[in-house]
Amino acid sequence: MNTSSSRLGINGMGRIGKLTLWHHIARKHFDELVVNLGRPVGKSIADIAHYVERDSTYGFLADYLYGHGARPVIQEIDNANQSLVIDGIRVWFLLENRNPQAIDWKSRQVKLVVDTTGQFIDPTLPADHPKGSVRGHLEAGAEKVVVSAPFKIKDQRQEMPEDAVTTVMGINDHDYDPRRHRIVSNASCTTTCLAHMMKPLINIF
Repeated sequence: MNTSSSRLGINGMGRIGKLTLWHHIARKHFDELVVNLGRPVGKSIADIAHYVERDSTYGFLADYLYGHGARPVIQEIDNANQSLVIDGIRVWFLLENRNPQAIDWKSRQVKLVVDTTGQFIDPTLPADHPKGSVRGHLEAGAEKVVVSAPFKIKDQRQEMPEDAVTTVMGINDHDYDPRRHRIVSNASCTTTCLAHMMKPLINIF
């Protein structure tokens, strides 16, 4: 693994995880991506490649990047190192640990993680919670975590931690303080859609 490159970690590979991967393959802000699947998938990395390159709604990754009829963009399948090269971006796959605390982001030099599992949404739970916690990513070496779902605090006696914040881009993203907030939720798709419709109406009054 190239020690000088910038990396994004993605935890989970459902629809949101896959589209996060597609987005960052297109954007190329990060040199490498590290995707934690948390368990063996298929018989080889080739099976993962088959899953990555197509989507039931959006079609083929190549078409998403370059338009209809584009050539395949998966350029290398490396079973030995559990990685793919997709449109010039190296993507590593981790298949061992589902608990965020056990994912070794530190040795992978991943500082930013997007958790797309929808399972770890309570920012009040400690990193060593038996069922896993979003804070486990921080314990495992990440510096920031973006959660792809709204927070849900199970114990209503608990308040939102000082290092966690919910933002909707274009609405209240100014609430994010990079010096203080380490866990960020971008709310839900419903909240985001409604917020952008309601804000102009609220601003009138």
